[in-house]
Amino acid sequence: MHEVKLDTRAFLVSETDEKGIINFANDEFCKYAGYSIDELIGKPHSIVRHPDMPKAAFKGLWDTIKSGQKWRGFVKNKAKDGSYYWVFATVYPFVNCDNKKGYISCRRVISDMEKKKYDKLYEEMKREER
Repeated sequence: MHEVKLDTRAFLVSETDEKGIINFANDEFCKYAGYSIDELIGKPHSIVRHPDMPKAAFKGLWDTIKSGQKWRGFVKNKAKDGSYYWVFATVYPFVNCDNKKGYISCRRVISDMEKKKYDKLYEEMKREER
């Protein structure tokens, strides 16, 4: 499928519970993911996981945020129509007003150089997983 490039001003935001179930998604996240807000709420955030992403990348993310630390990294996501888009994501652990743990993810566009670097790295990591 084809790549969709994020607008340079795009800022994608989502919030999940501690198991990764989506509680909130802003309009830009819905736009690039290709889902309506109703299609995203209550679904696992992995709904946008691209199969090119190595398992180790997400293990590192989950290990970091479950320990209460902020995680940053480059992610290739898959849209509903099968297209894909790259983002630089920052995931923040938090406790909401009901004293429940969750995560907020903020994502922005990446450069072509970063995309090339991480596409190659993730390709190598996927080969090692096999």
